[in-house]
Amino acid sequence: MSQLEKLLEQFINTPFPKWSEVITLMKKLGYKRFEGDGSRIKFVNIEKKSVIELHRPHPGNTIKHYVKKDIIKELKDKGFIK
Repeated sequence: MSQLEKLLEQFINTPFPKWSEVITLMKKLGYKRFEGDGSRIKFVNIEKKSVIELHRPHPGNTIKHYVKKDIIKELKDKGFIK
């Protein structure tokens, strides 16, 4: 199992992943991060024509369940997750 596969599996199996884990995963998948207004963050993968828009979590450091669900859906749609 590659490091990327381990990161994906860990992300999927963690109920509330940490923001730093999301950033690491997106980077490993070829997404570039763009800062928007306030806590708005955009992850863009030009090759896969994929854009994931999120809000940086606050006051905590973990993402919400529905945010994780949206990320997983987009990663499945683009073929990163089988």
